[in-house]
Amino acid sequence: MKYNGAELLIKLLEEEGIKELAGIPGGSNLPIYDALYKSNIKHILTRHEQGAGFIAHGMTRSSGKPAVCMATSGPGATNLLTAIADAKLDSVPIIAITGQVPSTYIGTDAFQEVDTYGMSIPITKHNFLIRNIEELLWVIPEAFRIALEGRPGPVLIDIPKDIQNQTIEIKSLPKRKPRKKTRFEINQSDISQFKEMLKKSKRPLIFAGGGIIQSNASELLQTFARSKHIPVATSLMGIGCMPTDDDLYLGMIGMHGAKYTNMILAETDLLIAMGVRFGDRSTGNLSKFCPGAKIIHIDIDHSEIEKIIPESLSIRACITDFLSLMEDESIDVDRNAWVSTIQDLKTKYPLVMPAVEDKLHPINIIKQVAKLTPEDSYITTDVGQHQMWVAQAYPFKMPKSFLTSAGLGTMGFGLPTAIGAAIENPHNKIICFSGDGSILMNIQELATLADLQSNVCIIIFNNGQLGLVRQQQEHFFNSRYSASIFTTNPDFAAISKGFGVKSFRVNQASELDIALKEAISFCGPYVVEIMIKDINNVLPIVPPGAGNHEMYEGEKNDK
Repeated sequence: MKYNGAELLIKLLEEEGIKELAGIPGGSNLPIYDALYKSNIKHILTRHEQGAGFIAHGMTRSSGKPAVCMATSGPGATNLLTAIADAKLDSVPIIAITGQVPSTYIGTDAFQEVDTYGMSIPITKHNFLIRNIEELLWVIPEAFRIALEGRPGPVLIDIPKDIQNQTIEIKSLPKRKPRKKTRFEINQSDISQFKEMLKKSKRPLIFAGGGIIQSNASELLQTFARSKHIPVATSLMGIGCMPTDDDLYLGMIGMHGAKYTNMILAETDLLIAMGVRFGDRSTGNLSKFCPGAKIIHIDIDHSEIEKIIPESLSIRACITDFLSLMEDESIDVDRNAWVSTIQDLKTKYPLVMPAVEDKLHPINIIKQVAKLTPEDSYITTDVGQHQMWVAQAYPFKMPKSFLTSAGLGTMGFGLPTAIGAAIENPHNKIICFSGDGSILMNIQELATLADLQSNVCIIIFNNGQLGLVRQQQEHFFNSRYSASIFTTNPDFAAISKGFGVKSFRVNQASELDIALKEAISFCGPYVVEIMIKDINNVLPIVPPGAGNHEMYEGEKNDK
């Protein structure tokens, strides 16, 4: 069989089970698009390459399977870099394929030439610059293996245009080898030390991160926590690993966690950190983080061990393997006093909720959306106040149901990620919470959404400002509002209609119930723009340089 490089690439993607991919064609990847024309792979034409990258995020984050995005050279590739960096920080296994100028032009400042390979080195798990057509035969399967193996992450493949047109004759495509799960030998002495520390602990606490969800270990975590009577707090990425209504679940720790959760951190004598990287938004001031606790860290990535904080015991392991070893272990310790302390702290330091009659407070809106939305729905957010309100108030029950940009904190993430989740899960409802600042970052993807007619409902909180920036200026910069309040703000409902998407603008509380019921029950794309107060703040908040237990709870008008 005779293939050119572009045809071989598409055949190899088909072999990897790729059914859809998102991207935009351009001069340096047109041969790939010509080959795609003859393929059964469905192409999603986005309106910006960053949108293509985040559509891949939505597909991958909701399923765990690698998804593919494509761009041309130069500006196409640079537009993709933000989504790739986001995937690196949140351990998301996407495959980015970029066209490149012909090999002989590389380094000549040719039209639309940039060093995609060089620029992507710090923000990928691995990357490839294809030098000849034969490399594609092993690079493509290798890219998928690398993306998934160990700690997941993004892989970029840069393919010069002449390689796309180069031809090769092969008898058959290489057979796809079954991929084995990465396993690390867990030292028996570490297991013995872990069990001994757990037996001696009177006040243990599990700190669960995105690694629990990435490794599909949520059920094992729940079994372990319940059998040992250990409460669970999470990072932002860990939300969903335990149902929010479970008695042992304490919520998110850190900058916008409930005060009782952060106070419990200060009381624990043993923190068992699983699949976390001790990000600054979780820990606050490191010198004040869990001051009376020994710390056990279990993670698949050796580079995270002892990186941020001193650890009493470090175990490099897949969380699934580790928790599986713990299933039959009986560690019977009376922790009634610890349970009583936790209940006292919850009563003394509750997460203050807005009055029920304040229907247009974002937290009350989020709760109302949750009541109307099926439990198997997927929730995406952009980045800002709305993201933190969702993390605080939405009743998540399942892993992979909360899709948010945690490490990079990318505004513009929510809409394209929602589209990707809808492509991967066409029978589920997808809800995207956004703000008037964030939605503008990738609002052009409403056109992509209209093309696909996906079952996505977008809730836009419009307060006429960059809310979280304005809030920090209020609290920490003596209300000097510099470039955080919009002089001009569009009518998002009208814009949505211009894209061919149904919409509703809620100006007053009496309109809310009708708008949400109609939008969430509608099978197809729908935008609900809700005008909210510009003084609503996300509380509590840990001030810069403070410990998590030193939270600012705001004045009365903040609550």
